[in-house]
Amino acid sequence: MKEITDAKLKKYFDVTGKALKKAKIAAPKRTHLHKMAEDFLSMAKNYYSDAQHFKKKDDYVNAFAALNYAHGWLDAGARVGLFDVKHDSKLFTVD
Repeated sequence: MKEITDAKLKKYFDVTGKALKKAKIAAPKRTHLHKMAEDFLSMAKNYYSDAQHFKKKDDYVNAFAALNYAHGWLDAGARVGLFDVKHDSKLFTVD
């Protein structure tokens, strides 16, 4: 398949939306790691917002790319321990 369908885009919005809700900052407050976690979470939220913007403009390629970046920030944060994701190895590459 060489196109991004409505169904595929909806699936990735759903998966990334669930990951955004699940990721909770695990690093202690007032530490450098907490600030990093906030930055990772901010990047993920911004890319998710960008994806919504692109979808509204029917730019599915950039919407899909932004969703993958958003999830990548969340996944990386979970992988290095910035986020508590309750050992969810379906949404994240942990455990």
